[in-house]
Amino acid sequence: MEFTFLAILLMVPLIYFVVTMGQIQGASFGVVGAADQAAKVFVSQTDPVMAKLAAEQSIVVALADYGHTPEQATVEISCDQPNCLAAGTSVTVTVRLDVPLPMVPFGDTLHLNASRLSASATQIVGRFR
Repeated sequence: MEFTFLAILLMVPLIYFVVTMGQIQGASFGVVGAADQAAKVFVSQTDPVMAKLAAEQSIVVALADYGHTPEQATVEISCDQPNCLAAGTSVTVTVRLDVPLPMVPFGDTLHLNASRLSASATQIVGRFR
């Protein structure tokens, strides 16, 4: 009886810890992939407005593959020159993602996050497109 009680008492937090770490690890893969794809998509466009929209859409798709919503993420796109799509310009995309605690009721309204992850990717606009 004591063994069963103690096993349950110790295993529940351990299992929750493993699930939370799995969520964070999966989200880290999603953030890195989203930043990388957004930078590649941005430099392949010819119009700055369309480049920004296409990069943001690629981030939404990449994060959705890992089960995260766009509301959990923030995006920052920066360039080292005034014209972001000029040849030789270095474009950096930074994606930040709040990873919520798993299996917490009302976690969205209480803003209980397990971690905040960020990833950056840099691409250089090519001379020939």
